Amino acid sequence: MGSEINRRDLVKRSAALGLVAIPATGLLSACASSGGDSSGDSTKPTKGSTSANNPFGVNESTGLDVLIFKGGFGDDYAKRFEALYNKEYPKAKVSHNATQNITGLLQPRLNAGTPPDVVDDSGNAQIKLDVLQKADQLTDLTPLLDAPSIDDPSKKVRDTLMPGTIELGTIGGKFVTLQYVYTVFGLWYSNKLFKQHGWTAPKTWADFMSLSGEIKKAGISPFAHQGKYPYYINVAIVDLAVKHGGLDWLDRLDKLDETVWDDDAAKQAINAIYQIVQNKYLLPGTNGMTHIESQTAWNQYKAAFIPCGAWLENEQLKATPSDFEMTFMPMPSLPGDKLPFEAIRGGANEPFIVPKKAKNAAGGLEFMRTMLSKAGATAFAQSANSLTVVKDGIGDDVQLRPGTKSTVTALKAAGTNVFNPTYLQTASSLDIDMGNASTELMADRIKPEEWLKRVKSATVKAKKNA
Repeated sequence: MGSEINRRDLVKRSAALGLVAIPATGLLSACASSGGDSSGDSTKPTKGSTSANNPFGVNESTGLDVLIFKGGFGDDYAKRFEALYNKEYPKAKVSHNATQNITGLLQPRLNAGTPPDVVDDSGNAQIKLDVLQKADQLTDLTPLLDAPSIDDPSKKVRDTLMPGTIELGTIGGKFVTLQYVYTVFGLWYSNKLFKQHGWTAPKTWADFMSLSGEIKKAGISPFAHQGKYPYYINVAIVDLAVKHGGLDWLDRLDKLDETVWDDDAAKQAINAIYQIVQNKYLLPGTNGMTHIESQTAWNQYKAAFIPCGAWLENEQLKATPSDFEMTFMPMPSLPGDKLPFEAIRGGANEPFIVPKKAKNAAGGLEFMRTMLSKAGATAFAQSANSLTVVKDGIGDDVQLRPGTKSTVTALKAAGTNVFNPTYLQTASSLDIDMGNASTELMADRIKPEEWLKRVKSATVKAKKNA
């Protein structure tokens, strides 16, 4: 019974994504095929010889097809990765495509059996990783972990990664996605604005609410959020709950234990966020804004705080005044928190994949190995103003912008108090359903009790479909 339900849901979700235009009975077998589909041009190129420098057997004359999500990090960094790849394989023609609509470009190519060789499957229009994994569309990237590091061949790539990278990339027991960017999440403010008004960044929720009152009196909205994309406010809610309930609460959430929403941690977190709504501290119109619209309004000093990940600074480069002094801070503490104020959500993010039917999967793996070199990490830091999962990946010569510097400071202050939920990768439907409930809460169309009820039901549903 359970397997039938799971299978039926998989078909529904995959069909919704357009992964299939075939009868449901043919879905799993069709997606599990590793190539040779006569309906598509999926002929694999001849592999090259393997060696210490070429552990995956890249054919030096085979082209490489790269698809990049052009979001907060832009795509200049990817062009630099491609240049590094071409330096090693100058005969290979590298095809670069960048988009904000990953599903729109990737979905038809998966359907045709002619996917790119490496994909940055990110953004609001990403194809969810758990859906791809269940449809057997992802290459097992374990050989990448066991390959020698470009910088030090005596080490394996896995030994050069920040803690948690492999765990975040593992779905269904296989390492199938390289979460490349080391990102932190929290609240952001303009230090210039705060200095101008004599405000101090709050460490407790009580101080946050008190300061919000002062901010409102100054004619500025205390809080903006990316209303059209409730993922952002979901992060703020869950992080408040994790800090209050501790790592045990997070472990239960990741295991899809629906009783977490009965706990005081969840109740305090959602009630805290709802105080922003009740006190009319939201930027007018923010519930209907895209991430760029709300973040730009924040850059224009129309709001004091906004929740986001560390990609914010690069995403808003053109909209940010030069003297803005973009600054990161952890979510404020609720009374009785088990984790300290300095605790933050941090870890690997921004998923890169090699589709299972990629023509040049060896090239896709080598592209990732290049990304995980110090040259790759430095190129990313210089182009995208963000850190990667490569340990000690950047040299002292790399100048970080103010916002990124503030995240480095926050990470040092957090020490070991860094957490990163995994349910977003393993049970994406929960985040979607939670987002629907959060949209209603932020618009004051439901109360916290109803939000908890809906999210608890969503957790039960996600567990059944896992």
